Amino acid sequence: MSDSSTGVLHAGQRPNRLARETSPYLQQHAYNPVDWYPWGSEALQAAAKLDRPIFLSIGYSACHWCHVMEHESFENAAIADVMNRCFINVKVDREERPDLDQIYMSAVQALTGRGGWPMSVFLTPKLEPFYGGTYWPPESRMGMPGFHDVLTKVHEAWVERREDVERGARELTDAVVEMGRSNSEPQPLDESLLKAGQETRLRVADRVHGGFGGAPKFPHPMDLRLMLRTWKRFGTAEALEVVQLTLDKMAAGGIYDHLGGGFHRYSTDARWLVPHFEKMLYDNALLVIALVEAFQATHEPRYAEVVRETLDYVLREMTDEAGGFYSTQDADSEGEEGKFFVWSEEEVVSILGAEKSRLFCYCYDVTPQGNWEGQNILNRVKPHAQAARMLGLSETDLAGVLADCRRQLFARREARVHPGRDDKILAGWNGLMIAAMARAGSILEEPRFTTAAARAADFVLTRMRGTDGRLLHTFKDGNARLRAYVDDYACVIDALVDVYQATFEARFLDAALGLAADMIRQFGDEQDGGFFFTPHDHEPLIARNKDLHDNATPSGNGTAAGALLRLALLSGRTDLEECAQRTLEMLSGEMTRVPMAAGQALLALDDLLGPTYEIVVVDGLSRDGSTDVLRALHDRFLPAKVVARRPPNTDDSNLPASLRPLLDGKRSLDGQTTLYVCQRGACQAPVAGLPAIEELLRTL
Repeated sequence: MSDSSTGVLHAGQRPNRLARETSPYLQQHAYNPVDWYPWGSEALQAAAKLDRPIFLSIGYSACHWCHVMEHESFENAAIADVMNRCFINVKVDREERPDLDQIYMSAVQALTGRGGWPMSVFLTPKLEPFYGGTYWPPESRMGMPGFHDVLTKVHEAWVERREDVERGARELTDAVVEMGRSNSEPQPLDESLLKAGQETRLRVADRVHGGFGGAPKFPHPMDLRLMLRTWKRFGTAEALEVVQLTLDKMAAGGIYDHLGGGFHRYSTDARWLVPHFEKMLYDNALLVIALVEAFQATHEPRYAEVVRETLDYVLREMTDEAGGFYSTQDADSEGEEGKFFVWSEEEVVSILGAEKSRLFCYCYDVTPQGNWEGQNILNRVKPHAQAARMLGLSETDLAGVLADCRRQLFARREARVHPGRDDKILAGWNGLMIAAMARAGSILEEPRFTTAAARAADFVLTRMRGTDGRLLHTFKDGNARLRAYVDDYACVIDALVDVYQATFEARFLDAALGLAADMIRQFGDEQDGGFFFTPHDHEPLIARNKDLHDNATPSGNGTAAGALLRLALLSGRTDLEECAQRTLEMLSGEMTRVPMAAGQALLALDDLLGPTYEIVVVDGLSRDGSTDVLRALHDRFLPAKVVARRPPNTDDSNLPASLRPLLDGKRSLDGQTTLYVCQRGACQAPVAGLPAIEELLRTL
């Protein structure tokens, strides 16, 4: 992580314990005057020995307000002095330790009614939370208490009212434990849950600017995908309209990087103009999948174009030499949020010249006064066809001019100081991007994306495993560490299913089955169904929760259910389907109680309810025939399916064991590419030749 994101100069400063950590976020704080500890036995033993409360600060490297609190408070000698005298100070990267982030975020939400980062929590030496919040300024302002005052008052309460503090900590801990359980009444797993989920989303959809709710506005990719599913299942035209409006407005807005590709984290306003400028791997992965499915549903080429631009950004700026994908790109450069991404009109004119800049500025909302703090965030305020009419150009000619302008501006932007990048590689987030690359590679027929998906899958499978074969959570500086969490397993299993369907290499399916066995053994709840967030042998914490709800990333349990269902269909393993169904039964009450937080679970439910198809393509004598069949298959929005491929003239005994139940006995007819369509193992009569296959696909 370059120091351009923080502006810190280290000359003459002594490092603290965080200098030995690999997390870029922790390293950002390595030269603070605060006597920071990383989370671990040294810090916990010091708190117990000195009888001090722990100040736990959780954030991540691309977090703008984390940088602000560091500059204002953690680099402030007077504040650091109070922290060092009165507390054991622990800094945690939420991306490395989502288990701690989940637990203590629940505490902050219970205390304040909201959450966010930086998260600031005070704990007893027994790790029980008793007070917390998010960002605090150094001194009181704008109705917020000053951090110096907070520290002083918490210390006074610890010294003078210890019994009250410890009683409150026990009560808050009980509340946190309760928040991590599903206490909702189970519901029947039927279409009524999908209908209710659709109705909730239609009710809160913004019919002017797209998205759900008002400012700040987040992408909600799982909800967009669910709306595509319910549009297909129920024929609800409104659902598709909401999806298209949202994707169109986002792709035209400032939340999208029109020069370099990729989406920023979220919009601070309701119309997608002003983003928080960090770019997260998971947002871009999840939005790519939503865009790919929207492309299949509508055949609108603009969605495919945004997918290509976004994934090319990931390959260019977020991919390790060995194939893994980096985590985040910062919002700040040279100490200013968004500086890398914004433009003055004068600068645009100087680069493009008078005539081209006239067209570009008109189309991308660039004005002398700017649209954000005196600068311009590029966005398309008018649809392309309307802009072309107003400018007296054909759409094709205008598109060519604008593409040339974007290339010139991108080249100039590359000379700027880039935002910092968090180059740790996380298993779960890589799973999301691997799935996105694999699906886009197949559906858009872009081999570079398929190749990237397979390379990254191999990276995770070979470089992010322990000596016991168990998946590890994070990779940085040549080393993998920390036992993986359930969402890591679920996302990687799901991704491997997609990589198999993009490459038809059985080894990826075999790896998915091995990880599924590990996940069920290490995280499974035999009593109530579903999966705990941490493995059975994880370090003891104050709560052991289940990841039930979607946040910025899909819930671990919802992802696990969907991955196991698809894996069961390909492998014929009914035990995996039963495990997925039990997981959805455990989640069914949450689908009713908080449907907007259950998009991933509802996607898995749609798969469970079916009709879900097992499709086998058997190669004929000409492989071109299979290419045409796969193209016809990918051209249709058939989300509830799995696809396997069998080479011609393969003896049944030589089939991979993982695929034998599905492929056994299926052969090419008359040397032509042949399609088998099955449901739960019962297959229709095979169909050979492209015209007949296309006719069959139209009936599904």
